[in-house]
Amino acid sequence: MGDSVRPRDLLEWCRIPAEELEQHPKRRVPLRIVRDGAEMGRLMARELVDFVDERNRAGQDTRVIVPCGPSSWYAPWTEEVNRRGVSLARLHVFHMDECLDWQGRPLPRRHPYNFKSFMEQRFYGGIAERLQVPESQRHWLLPATIESVRAAIDAAPIDLTLGGWGQDGHVAYNQARRHPYLHTSVEELERSTIRIQENNLDTILALAQRTFGAAYAFVPPMSVTLGMRECLSARQLRVFSDTGAWKQTALRVALFSEPVAEYPITLLQRHPDALITATLETARHPISEHPEWELL
Repeated sequence: MGDSVRPRDLLEWCRIPAEELEQHPKRRVPLRIVRDGAEMGRLMARELVDFVDERNRAGQDTRVIVPCGPSSWYAPWTEEVNRRGVSLARLHVFHMDECLDWQGRPLPRRHPYNFKSFMEQRFYGGIAERLQVPESQRHWLLPATIESVRAAIDAAPIDLTLGGWGQDGHVAYNQARRHPYLHTSVEELERSTIRIQENNLDTILALAQRTFGAAYAFVPPMSVTLGMRECLSARQLRVFSDTGAWKQTALRVALFSEPVAEYPITLLQRHPDALITATLETARHPISEHPEWELL
């Protein structure tokens, strides 16, 4: 196929009705469709609490890569941990990315894309103190912590990567590279590691439309991210999305394309235990609902 998706193939995948995706014979990676964001958030929270609880009972630490988002799982996460009294004392959390300003510096604390501030409030903030993740086991990814986070990840296997995906199928901030002079193969993408980078223009526009009424001047232009090497290193890999139209095409490519650098999420099919969970709205596609359209 090469390094990009052919429009004719994309059209074929986008024409598949949502109700056929889970059991489609050409699907390359497992898919689970849920009703809406509320159901997805409860499922995501419960599965992580179950995972930590099981390892606690076995006397094992749990090492998890955790995203900032989707927003629907934080309240169920807090409620589930507190209600069940599951200790997070043996949980080691690796935060997968962070947004940066145009000079590669962390954003103001109250910026809506300051992931550290958001996670301190939403992921850790409501947990009972006696159950809390120790500060020393919260690995924040920032320009100043790149080497320490790399060393901590390399020190022992990651048990679980949680994540989402972007409009171009980026996992963490592993975007499709669009540099005019530097070609990146899918193999190089698979080996990519922690780095600071400029964000793609399409990522900036997507976030601007989503958050700032298309005021792209306020979207962080840079990021620091775990590479695909770190994300794929986990024993289990689970990605979730309830963002609807923003993610619909990338989902179809993830399910049906061979690995391709244009859509990093296609690398999930090389993982032995990966699962994609999407809401019904995210699984839908307007092209599948308009068979009368002639697009090619």
